[in-house]
Amino acid sequence: MPVSEAQFNEFQDFVQAAVTRRRVPGVAIGLFQDGIEHTAAFGVTNVDHPLPVDADTLFQVGSITKTFTATAAMRLVDEGRLDLDRPVRAYLSDLRLADPDAAAAVTPRHLLTHTAGWVGDYFSDTGRGDDALARYVGEMADLEQLTPPGAVYSYCNSGFSLLGRVIEVLTGETFEAALKQLVLTPLGLGRSFLFPEEVMTQRYAAGHAGAQDGEVRVLQPWHLTRAVTPAGGLVASVKDQLRYARFHLGDGTGVDGEPVLSAATLRAMRQPLLPSTGLPRRAVGLAWNIGPHGDVAHGGGTHGQSTLLLFCPDQGLALSVLTNAGTGSDVALEAANWVLERLVGVRQPRTPAVPVPGDVLDRCVGLYRRSVGDVEIGRLGDALVARAIDRGGFPTRATPPADVVPPLIRMGFYAEDRLVGLDPPFLETRAELIREPDGGVAWLRFGGRIHRRIQ
Repeated sequence: MPVSEAQFNEFQDFVQAAVTRRRVPGVAIGLFQDGIEHTAAFGVTNVDHPLPVDADTLFQVGSITKTFTATAAMRLVDEGRLDLDRPVRAYLSDLRLADPDAAAAVTPRHLLTHTAGWVGDYFSDTGRGDDALARYVGEMADLEQLTPPGAVYSYCNSGFSLLGRVIEVLTGETFEAALKQLVLTPLGLGRSFLFPEEVMTQRYAAGHAGAQDGEVRVLQPWHLTRAVTPAGGLVASVKDQLRYARFHLGDGTGVDGEPVLSAATLRAMRQPLLPSTGLPRRAVGLAWNIGPHGDVAHGGGTHGQSTLLLFCPDQGLALSVLTNAGTGSDVALEAANWVLERLVGVRQPRTPAVPVPGDVLDRCVGLYRRSVGDVEIGRLGDALVARAIDRGGFPTRATPPADVVPPLIRMGFYAEDRLVGLDPPFLETRAELIREPDGGVAWLRFGGRIHRRIQ
């Protein structure tokens, strides 16, 4: 049965309390079940030039965009124009990567499942022109190949930019025009945009950061570079996010009743394909993240905006949370847990740490590096402490490191080579050790990305 007005009012109160606690300036939320939709909004779009947030306010949805790019790609699969298991070079014959073997072997399926193996966080500004993606893909020849294609899950933004370029070549259109034609228009998503020029005449949210003294400030720049649009460039309202989720809960028909994707393809997109990082029994499908109880989700984080889209096919239920602060990710997680526990009946149990010998802890101590950030691991008594250190490079390569002291995250082992956060607000934060064949620790997977051990 659908969510009642009383249940949604209780949910609103819960979210509003989380928003106040996390100092998030503005939030829009939506719940859908069995044909009934509820939306609510709190706060302001911008602390410097405030307007009330409403259900039509536009937010950057960030990496939820990847599922839109995947949906466009799967339309091309249904039409016989794209094969997920053919090499990308079958569509981009001039693809060059740092590792020639990877360039010859990588497939669209690797891109969709974050297993391409090269540096994933590369935010080059290749301009606003229609050649932005082509130029970006040309620069990918300089990205280090960390692991062979298909070997290791490591969240990869650059892989989705490459997939966006494949879509451009197959359709003969810019990525933005292709996404509009393949997904946005057929689904009736009239409040979803890809260019700042389209957004600036609407009511839209600015991103915010919280300073150490508790003050909230607007972040610049507002927009991401055009080259990363397939990975994170969509701007949308909470109503459009729910409409999009309803499509993925449905039979594949669009707003006019015409088929957009086959029902079998929709199901295939949310099938777990390989383990990912996060809570136990988490997996990645075709762009979507699959939970242990069949819940399907994707989050998004841009420069000061955090979002979540979650749906449960068995219950016909969808949740959208859009926020304009980095701390909004905590609000989204709390909202998702409330929905899963109260409306689906799935509790989110705390994962207990298990004691391990001191020498096991000592062998983890070190510095682990990726392109835009390090993780430093130390030991504190019978636990480890992790500190994520920003090295700059987002939202553009020229962005300097954030001028903040990163918090310490106390972590313990819950299984062999598996770490979990022990204290709020980092409870259930996950990390994994990945070892060399000789047993030495080679990588730390933290935040879904692998970090090479450098000391």
